[in-house]
Amino acid sequence: MSAAPVIAAVDGSEDSVRALEWALDDARRRAAPLRVVHVRQYAPWGQEDVLVADDTERDGDPVLDEVRTLLRDRDDVPETEYVTVEGAPAAVLPELGADAQLLVLGSRGRGGFTGLLLGSNGVAAARDAPCPVVVVPRPGREVDGEPAEPGPRVVVGLHVDHPDEASLDFAFTEAGLRDARVQVIAAYPWPVQSWSAPGQLVPPAVDQAAVETETRALADTCLVPYRERHPGVRTDIEALPGGAAGLLVGASAGADLVVVGRHRRRPLAPAPMLGSVTHAVLLHAASPVAVVPPVPTDE
Repeated sequence: MSAAPVIAAVDGSEDSVRALEWALDDARRRAAPLRVVHVRQYAPWGQEDVLVADDTERDGDPVLDEVRTLLRDRDDVPETEYVTVEGAPAAVLPELGADAQLLVLGSRGRGGFTGLLLGSNGVAAARDAPCPVVVVPRPGREVDGEPAEPGPRVVVGLHVDHPDEASLDFAFTEAGLRDARVQVIAAYPWPVQSWSAPGQLVPPAVDQAAVETETRALADTCLVPYRERHPGVRTDIEALPGGAAGLLVGASAGADLVVVGRHRRRPLAPAPMLGSVTHAVLLHAASPVAVVPPVPTDE
């Protein structure tokens, strides 16, 4: 395969079949090959993780055989590779993203406790993978949000003081591939409260309409380079009061995708972190969620 693949992680569950369909569709839109990966977590004790490609598979893999059967007679399947990996999924899945455009998996696998909103493998992949990770939820999640305009839609959050270049670029790219509009959610805190004396709150000295206008203007400026690179993508900016997590979850109803960023590693916190907003959106969004790692730096 010449181009970097879109990876679909499968384990035989219905959740992974939904993830497979999403990955297949996205690979076709990107004109990218599809790599279907099953992580078998029953490797012999002490054995290192082993990549077993399709043509050298030793014991067969019933999970991949089911996927082959599912895709065999379809004419919308791009070039596809089937791969078995032995090891712990939470450790192996993020590593697979090193040479991928995208890693796609279901919100829950075959393991775990009934009722969990997001499995540990999804958390690990979204937190650690070097490529964007899309987590496809189970259908039927209900969220509170205003009805959106019909039509394909990619939702992305924008912090106007610290715009995340990677998540914005990914959102505009996906919208272009899907002939969708980008719904930009720029949240601002309200009400703004000031302290005049210990324990005493005073009303805000600024008008909410002014805060909303300024937030929208800043967002419009932030989006200039992305609009220039994607002139055919319609952009709708919504400057809204409240927490970003709740607003993004509310906007997820009926969306094709919600795009969120991942925290950049910091000197005092070198381990990768999802961030509270990203974690909340992964847990509660009604649509697939893309978690995009930050642009690498020279730090």
